[in-house]
Amino acid sequence: MSKIIKKEINKLIKKENKIINKKRNKIVKDKLDPVSEKIEEKIPEKLKGTLESAFYNAFKIVFQKGSKYIEKLYDKEKLKLDHDINNYSLNKRMTRKSLKLLDSQGKKSNLINSAISTIEGVGLGVLGVGIPDIPLFISMILKTVYEIALSYGFSYEEDNEKIYILNLINVALTSEDEKLIYSEKLNDIERKIALGLELENLLDEEIKETSRVLSNNLLIAKFIQGLPIVGVLGGITNYQYLTKVSKYARIKYKKRYLTKY
Repeated sequence: MSKIIKKEINKLIKKENKIINKKRNKIVKDKLDPVSEKIEEKIPEKLKGTLESAFYNAFKIVFQKGSKYIEKLYDKEKLKLDHDINNYSLNKRMTRKSLKLLDSQGKKSNLINSAISTIEGVGLGVLGVGIPDIPLFISMILKTVYEIALSYGFSYEEDNEKIYILNLINVALTSEDEKLIYSEKLNDIERKIALGLELENLLDEEIKETSRVLSNNLLIAKFIQGLPIVGVLGGITNYQYLTKVSKYARIKYKKRYLTKY
């Protein structure tokens, strides 16, 4: 392994640790948590179940039938070709410039996806629609991850990779102790995939788990988005969560790619 790759991997590890070990601001936590708890108390149990089911069904539909539609939103073959060219360039001559080329496509798609997600969230929020935008939200998250995966030479069709993506989302959208637990689980999944080992995880169970994570973490935001007066907040939330997922995905996939050298 060259010095350039070692240095780059160490930088990625530092970035990842910063995300994993990030603590919530105490002042913000003390002020917002009580308000969030009051809002959560007012949310009917039936709605909580409905939201979790909406996320679960959205993932099932997109994983089973939606990938071909998501792929119409970007040029899959071009992304694969760009990676092959960049990968060849890296193999021929390892430089910082060639490493930066790997990042360019993923960052470009993130800007587009973030803008689309905000527009969708704001538009539906203003109309007073909270639950129906969930398949769109899931599609944009997966589109972002898919493009980043392809940029670093990874597929997303296999169940193992879908399980990897689900746990990547879990890490990106949770906080503190929960984030640390999912991070350790994700690293174990990554290790087993790299070694060609069979995963004990069942895809359906992982979808349920990620649906619960998304439901719990987006519950208040989506509940607010269903109210026309403050619906615009939903679009802002979509942008924030999509940004978190894309930022973490770029770190993880780039590290996976460089670790192969």
